Amino acid sequence: MSSDDRRQQGLQKMNEVYGWEMPDIQGDPYFDLTVEHLFGTIWTRPGLSMRDKRLLTLAAVTAVGNSDLAEIQINAALHNGEITAEELKEVSVFLTHYLGFPLGSKLDGAVSKVVRQRKKAAERGAGEDKKGNVNAAVKMHSGGSVDEQ
Repeated sequence: MSSDDRRQQGLQKMNEVYGWEMPDIQGDPYFDLTVEHLFGTIWTRPGLSMRDKRLLTLAAVTAVGNSDLAEIQINAALHNGEITAEELKEVSVFLTHYLGFPLGSKLDGAVSKVVRQRKKAAERGAGEDKKGNVNAAVKMHSGGSVDEQ
């Protein structure tokens, strides 16, 4: 597979993983590696379902205490229909017993926040407000800190 094909496959998978269209940031080596390797190679590997990969990613970002990234994953999982809000609540209960209350409660808070935001957006008829999530994902995949937003 050519580098261009791998990049297109990676961008396509990024869009699926996040549930929105990621901008193609040209010339940023960190973003290039993320698109072509993480999403073009790792996320496209067979063997695990998207739901499996999403749950593993949620566990990992919860374990390191990053509720911003958890919110991105939660929103995308709900958007893609991979997991329900009730199941996400159960994930937070389950992970709390392995990771401890502070980290588990951060995940539970992220689940509640995203569900609340999605409900408000649906009531407004506005669909999903993805601007903050898109900005966070771009920042994260271009080597910046989500906290710098």
